[in-house]
Amino acid sequence: MKTTYFEKDDILEIRVSDKPIVREVSQGWHTNISYAEDGTIVEIVLLDAKKEGLMPMEYRKAA
Repeated sequence: MKTTYFEKDDILEIRVSDKPIVREVSQGWHTNISYAEDGTIVEIVLLDAKKEGLMPMEYRKAA
């Protein structure tokens, strides 16, 4: 998994797979989900991430 924050555009991109994206679906104004051909999630893009309180991210260690 790779997470990238684009500060200039206030976009948080969460890439969970290296598979090619074949379909993108908007889940509302701030959330877009991209899918691979087999239906698995490839990427989640969150718009206005800082404005919506998603940045800075909180990191927690698993017990």
